[in-house]
Amino acid sequence: MKKYKIVILAIFACVSLKGWAQEEGNVVGKVIDKLGNPVEGALISVENNSLVQVTTDRKGQFVITADKDNLLKVRTGKDDVKIVPVADGKEMTIVMDFSAEKVNYGFGLSQTNAESTGAVSTVYADQIDNRSTFNVGNALYGNVTGLYTMQKTGDVWEQISSMAIRGSKTLSNQGVLLVVDGLERDNAYQALNYISPEEVESVSILRDAAAVALYGFRGANGVVNIVTKRGKYKTREINFSYDHGFNYQTRIPEMADAFTYANAMNEALANDGKSARYSQNELNAFKSGQYPYLYPNVNWADEVFRDQGTTDIATLTFRGGSTKMRYFTMLNLQNNRGFIKNADSNDGYSTQAKYSRANFRSNLDIDLAPKTRLQANISGVLNEFSRPSSAGDNLIGKLYTVPSAAFPVKSEQGLWGGNNTWSGDYNPVYLAQGHGYTKGHTRALYADMKLSQDLSAVTKGLGASMRIGYDNLASYWEDYRRGEKWGMQTVSRWEDGVPVDLVDVTGGAVSNASGSSKLDWQYRSFNFQMNVDWKRRFDKHDLYSMLLYTYKFDDRNGTNVTLYTQSAGWYTHYGYNNRYFADFTLMFSASNNLDPNSRWLPAPTVGLSWIISNEDFMKNQSVIDFMKLRASFGIINTDNTPYQGYWYDKMSSSAGGYPVNNNFGGDSGWSEGALPSLNGTLEKAYKYNVGLDVSLLRGLTFTIDGFYERRSDIWVSAGGQNSAVLGITSPYKNAGIVDSWGTELGVDYSKKLGDFKLRLGGTFSFNRSEIIENLEEPKAYDYLSAKGKPLGQIWGLQAIGHFVDQADIDNSTPQQFGPVKPGDIKYKDVNNDGVINSNDMIPMGYSTAWPEIYYGFNVGLEWRGIGFNAYFQGVSNYTALLNSSIYRPLINNTSISQYAYDNRWTPENPSARFPRLTTEAVENNTQTSSVWLQDRSFLKLRNCEVYYNLPSSWLDKIKMRTAKIYVRGTDLFSIDKVDITDPEAIGDVWPATRSIHIGLSLGI
Repeated sequence: MKKYKIVILAIFACVSLKGWAQEEGNVVGKVIDKLGNPVEGALISVENNSLVQVTTDRKGQFVITADKDNLLKVRTGKDDVKIVPVADGKEMTIVMDFSAEKVNYGFGLSQTNAESTGAVSTVYADQIDNRSTFNVGNALYGNVTGLYTMQKTGDVWEQISSMAIRGSKTLSNQGVLLVVDGLERDNAYQALNYISPEEVESVSILRDAAAVALYGFRGANGVVNIVTKRGKYKTREINFSYDHGFNYQTRIPEMADAFTYANAMNEALANDGKSARYSQNELNAFKSGQYPYLYPNVNWADEVFRDQGTTDIATLTFRGGSTKMRYFTMLNLQNNRGFIKNADSNDGYSTQAKYSRANFRSNLDIDLAPKTRLQANISGVLNEFSRPSSAGDNLIGKLYTVPSAAFPVKSEQGLWGGNNTWSGDYNPVYLAQGHGYTKGHTRALYADMKLSQDLSAVTKGLGASMRIGYDNLASYWEDYRRGEKWGMQTVSRWEDGVPVDLVDVTGGAVSNASGSSKLDWQYRSFNFQMNVDWKRRFDKHDLYSMLLYTYKFDDRNGTNVTLYTQSAGWYTHYGYNNRYFADFTLMFSASNNLDPNSRWLPAPTVGLSWIISNEDFMKNQSVIDFMKLRASFGIINTDNTPYQGYWYDKMSSSAGGYPVNNNFGGDSGWSEGALPSLNGTLEKAYKYNVGLDVSLLRGLTFTIDGFYERRSDIWVSAGGQNSAVLGITSPYKNAGIVDSWGTELGVDYSKKLGDFKLRLGGTFSFNRSEIIENLEEPKAYDYLSAKGKPLGQIWGLQAIGHFVDQADIDNSTPQQFGPVKPGDIKYKDVNNDGVINSNDMIPMGYSTAWPEIYYGFNVGLEWRGIGFNAYFQGVSNYTALLNSSIYRPLINNTSISQYAYDNRWTPENPSARFPRLTTEAVENNTQTSSVWLQDRSFLKLRNCEVYYNLPSSWLDKIKMRTAKIYVRGTDLFSIDKVDITDPEAIGDVWPATRSIHIGLSLGI
């Protein structure tokens, strides 16, 4: 009996222990993202006792010891944070939703979406690292609200995206600030070109005053903050990916064949009152193709370009950590071979357009002590790039300007083609294959280190950090050249339609290969940041305050070109009852670009937010998960200046300008330079923003912002206000004023229904500007004034057709742009003064620099590992000016495109788009007018991906974590109104490309 009593007591004790553990001990849960995927390596801690912490496993699961009254703090590998109460007696499922996502302001300041007051939009790795691009800038088209990203064509290493935030806002510098992990690394956007998508965790666009305040002078146009990946607690990941791409050029302008060109040239000469260049025998020869060495018909694009280029991208990453240390290390290798045909036809070297790059990154976070953390980041880049001939030889320009009838690729005697009209240096194939190459080598090192110290021993919540960064970049350039003899035979006499007498035309000379090399450019910068911060919670009050100091110098090759900038400021964040938040920032900045009296002026900003969803009246509803109203106002100063030393009196000579207090030497003649710009101040941006963030139905989020900005005290020339009698260059004044306003919208919907995952998203941005004051000269008519018009406004003449004949010319309003003939453009007399001149120019079209409307949308589907993603991006209210020889042919012996030929004026086609053909520069026809404007709006499929994630049940058997195979397409099609080229490749520029990629990624 005693034995049974002992067993019963033991069972009772175990049951009691289990109940105690359930009440005060083990809390079981799972952390997932908004798509329902498990979050590995998230740190779970008890909010008031950070010593109690665990991490999630590969399935996102965790077990932690906590009391039922505790709050759990969840921090993911990308520093998203969420605080949730312990679920009493239930297994917890914690969703890292929109409110938990991190807003990264830089300078070590990060907040959740819930507590942030600034207008910040963020795109994460899963929407960046799926586009098979060489740099992160080309992965941002249309998928982050407020950022205007425009694609550039050309050699791969030159395809650095141009960026603007909220469009054009000032008459001065429009450039945005690029920072990487909170440090400014904006060396003409080189850093953007060297960062691969595989190393990026997120990209945040800081748009309003509250968001950019800490950046002082440099943040006025907005900030792009790229955050690279870091390690995860108590995990170990190894990932490898390989991507092979097939690249194709698209929409290469079709140039007229030799017979069409010859007829067009004769027609143009006849219109000019001159005799024909080509006889009927020659026209017949071009048409028949019977004499290809005498009367060639060369499609230069077909001869220079091959059908396909190739791309390879391989990436190896290591990511993980322990409880004391986290790490992320990446090695990225890239290779691109371009479109030059027969590039290896030379002995010992290639003229192919090539690019190769090795990129290394290592990010470390080390807990040196319980209250001391060290962060160290290093990134290195080695790249090599080469092109045929040199940029100065203008291969692409000559491809479009040399007629197909000019000369053969090579003469019958084996010489490179050329003649007295177009020398051999105009031969595009010679430039692509036989004239040598240029090659560049770039080395870049980016390094920074941050030491953070918890000073709670002094007073609770006190902390400090110090950060230093150093960048060193240099590019070495080598040039390899060889000369060749060129020529061809020309016909001097015909007999019965057959050429009988030939003349040899030759030029140039064979020269031995020669080479040269130089240091093309170099750049160094040093960053220093120091801050002291204090964070406390008093009942319902949350307070965070920071004192910040930054220093930076930028030094590039040259003399007296070093730029020094400093900033000092105070930032305070206050929250009440997790409902109401306020930010206040006061910054002072200085730089050596400014005269001493314009430095260290104050720049205050205020940000406010109200979490409506946390109010009591929102508790008993199940539609809205999160709702926040934001507002901000601030003054951001800039160091935009008219030129260096603008406050000095200057003298000019053959040696250049110098301050008057310098010593002059030599016997050069001297004259007074521009008058000094005195009593200057800083250009100021007055920024206002109102925004609403909403998350509802457990999957749908959207943000909407309305903004207004006034730029005042912009430096503008006073020349328009001074008479030419002054006899000297006018000074600049802080008189420019520009207003801009607009709206932005971002939408994202993510849902998981069983095995089916759906993701839909979109962004929309509209921006319009108006010049209020620019000190322009007085105008004869109000409509000629830039005041009241947008930045970049085009002025042109309104075309109303073409002159039909001489009688039409005689009976029409006189046009004061030189003599006109039938087929020339006829313009509208806007002011009805009986004459057409520059006073009849009116605003038309939109800016050629930035569109007013920029948008994108995406769709993603996945079922049991099989998935599809598509990203579209478009622009509207965007204008192109057609001023290249593709649209204005034959002048100075240039070629003619088939499009220009088909749309030229003739008596039989009086309503054609373009004027008559001519070999002369007719001033009347080259005036900016509605004829030469083109709607540049487009909608492109930027990226499309079909993939398969292998099932985890398969991968577990071979000890693998993930495996994915995919096929991607880039820029597969465009919907637009441009007839002859891609809307992003208008004029004598490299063609746009599209590509197909196949790849795989593996994770263990």
